[in-house]
Amino acid sequence: MSRTYGNFIDGEWTDSQSGETFEVTNPAAAGEVVSVHPASSEADVEAALDAAVAAQDEWASTPGPSRGAVLREAGNNLEARKEEATEVLVREEGKTRSEAGGEVQRAIDIFHYYGAKARDVGGTVKSASAPGKDLYTKHEPLGTVALITPWNYPIAIPVWKLAPALAAGNTAVLKPASEAPGVVSIVLECLDHAGLPAGVANVVTGSGSEVGGPLIESEHVDGVSFTGSTAVGTMVAETAAVDLTRVQCEMGGKNPTVVMPSADIEDAAETVGVGAFGTTGQSCTATSRAIVHEDVYDEFVAAVSDYAESLVVGDGLDDPDVGPHVSENELSSTLEYIDIGSAEGATLEAGGGRLSGDDYDDGYFVEPTVFSGVENDARIAQEEIFGPVLAVVEAESFEDALDLANDVDYGLSASIVTQDLSEGKRFVNEVEAGVAKINEKTTGLELHVPFGGYKDSSTNTYREQGDAGLDFFSSVKTIYENY
Repeated sequence: MSRTYGNFIDGEWTDSQSGETFEVTNPAAAGEVVSVHPASSEADVEAALDAAVAAQDEWASTPGPSRGAVLREAGNNLEARKEEATEVLVREEGKTRSEAGGEVQRAIDIFHYYGAKARDVGGTVKSASAPGKDLYTKHEPLGTVALITPWNYPIAIPVWKLAPALAAGNTAVLKPASEAPGVVSIVLECLDHAGLPAGVANVVTGSGSEVGGPLIESEHVDGVSFTGSTAVGTMVAETAAVDLTRVQCEMGGKNPTVVMPSADIEDAAETVGVGAFGTTGQSCTATSRAIVHEDVYDEFVAAVSDYAESLVVGDGLDDPDVGPHVSENELSSTLEYIDIGSAEGATLEAGGGRLSGDDYDDGYFVEPTVFSGVENDARIAQEEIFGPVLAVVEAESFEDALDLANDVDYGLSASIVTQDLSEGKRFVNEVEAGVAKINEKTTGLELHVPFGGYKDSSTNTYREQGDAGLDFFSSVKTIYENY
């Protein structure tokens, strides 16, 4: 059964002014329509922005604890609808039920976190250099912000942008990805039922050209937060820079895990495998390179290949190990990279094919894939694939492994598996990545610490999550008060 959604503008659910719609289908059964959404136009964007601008002053003047109360209640509302939101996420995006449930829970936790943090929005007091003077700062909202979010975490990323934006006193217009926008509508229903004033948060669905472009180009937008590909994020940043609009873009990754001889190889293979094949490899932090010391290289290749072959691929509603790709385009891109890997001379150790037969024919399923003998300058070791494909690269030493890890344009997440404390500490200090881990997969984030990348993975302006999330959505005014 499919559901028809609307845009959420000025506290009301509305159709697009164009009257046009688009369908979202189930990636595990492409003929099944899951939902129908407005194919919005620039006129819809303008209406949403008008509503947000009109609501801004009143929301900014609402005390932080009162804003926080709305966010906490929205989290409670989402918790009551967790099962519903989880199923919508699975049917639209393709994640396994366990992965989707974890993502919905993360959104709940983010609402509760920023609901509490709204009490901390204020400023700091500093010692003045003369008597009769107070010196302090005041945090003020940017104003109206544009939030553009991807399909691969269709509820967690919208909430980790929207919640701090609202906690800081901003109003917002959110454009979710067209592949999986349904859970965002549930989020707005939860906020609406929590008492969020009309116009404070608005959602407009549609294509990037029809909605995203006019949104970031608008003179009414005071900040832009984007998550997506490096190519698009670069264009977003360049567009925002024309008017000196504050911008943060978190983009692609080509994330390595280094495996050293002191590691337990079976544990290392599982750590890498979960990072590479979880969420069907459709994470910007997915482990796409394993850089393995030559002393344990062959053992690791065998172990990680066995791990890949042990995984069950299927419809996310059945809660397998790996779900489908989100779309035929994403599946085709992954299959193309698998062909490129073979053509470049790498050895296909596991997987490599599209699954067919039985329940696979109508969905976008691919086998978890492992390549060995990969040179670090190969395309499958340098370019973001966004699928369950792991390139295993051999390293001669720790220093060589570190150099290989850094020899890439991206710098989002990186990890090392070792029992040598010196190696671990050197790695996290010297690796060129915004997230560095010891004895842990490259995926997985705590919600109360900053997240962001280096190099082509980020605009390197502001971080997301935790206090950093509030920093992006706030302006700081310094006040000199003499008496």
